[in-house]
Amino acid sequence: MSGPTPEPKLFTPLQAGAIRLANRVVMAPLTRNRARPADDAPVAIHVDYYRQRAGAGLIISEGTQISPEGKGYAWTPGIHSPAQVAGWKAVTDAVHAEGGHIVAQIWHVGRVSHTSLQPNGQPPVGPSALTANSRTFDGAGFVPTSAPRALELADIARILEDYRHAAANADAAGFDGVEIHGANGYLIDQFMRPSANHRTDGYGGSIENRTRFLEEVVEAVTGVLGGARVGLRLSPFSPANAVVVDETAQETFARAIDRINPYGLAFLHMVEGATGGSRELPAGASIDALRARFDGVYIANNGYDRRMAIEAVESGRADAVAFGKAYIANPDLAERLRRDAPLTTPDSATFYGGGVKGYTDYPALAEQVA
Repeated sequence: MSGPTPEPKLFTPLQAGAIRLANRVVMAPLTRNRARPADDAPVAIHVDYYRQRAGAGLIISEGTQISPEGKGYAWTPGIHSPAQVAGWKAVTDAVHAEGGHIVAQIWHVGRVSHTSLQPNGQPPVGPSALTANSRTFDGAGFVPTSAPRALELADIARILEDYRHAAANADAAGFDGVEIHGANGYLIDQFMRPSANHRTDGYGGSIENRTRFLEEVVEAVTGVLGGARVGLRLSPFSPANAVVVDETAQETFARAIDRINPYGLAFLHMVEGATGGSRELPAGASIDALRARFDGVYIANNGYDRRMAIEAVESGRADAVAFGKAYIANPDLAERLRRDAPLTTPDSATFYGGGVKGYTDYPALAEQVA
């Protein structure tokens, strides 16, 4: 006589470094553009939004800029001022009161910005003075990114200090840790891509040089928090924000992972394919080969549904799976997936900017049933 069917591993606990996840359903970082315009601080609706989603095994916060220079979109939150730390402390307290865990995704956009979003209208910065063929949201609409200036060596040292400061502030705000945003064509990714990095010094040219900035950021952040409270997001084969996925991508990101692996990170979170798009990989590319180079917890991301997520975790190909858009309209997504319940479809018109509509007014399953 057979016993009950065991619960899929996706819904079982997981230890990621110092962070104990109640399940392996992760809320991916989601830019929602609702920070206070005056100072880029989280407000009361952020508290409600993240509290509602505390059933995730781990919440990764929306991208949170490490400095005013690191900002690339209107109304995104920062973690570089006392007001921002206070706003985030209210969020983390609410998530922890519900038994959840949350890390801050710390972010510098590099060249993916506009002068209207920069301090004193200055140009954004990048590894080289190469304009991203991309667009950003300035508060009124989507506009082409501005021409950047190339970072000097002194600027790089200053930005590394900004990462340290952001990590310390995340700790003060009560986060369980941080995720370093190294993906999607933002600053760290720009350094690693020949299409965005034409430097001739120790940060450009060879793969060793192009992966140097990533390791220095990881060294800076783990120096504050320890590796067990730090994760990293990468998107090796995504052309997001106009970076070019060239023939060196597999080798570049293999070396990148080899460089950060000794720091004992809590997790590696990778976009499998094009961010928000196809899961197809270029010829010769392999996510599995990259994942095998990392000794810690691996979080898979990009286009997963319930069946795919269960299979990935059961097979050992991933330790956890991150869901993005599904978490917008399903605050109790982990429970819905566990029950194989219907999912609510999000309203794309309310993704960016606004107030509670399309943000905190999506019902949980119990409310829908009632």
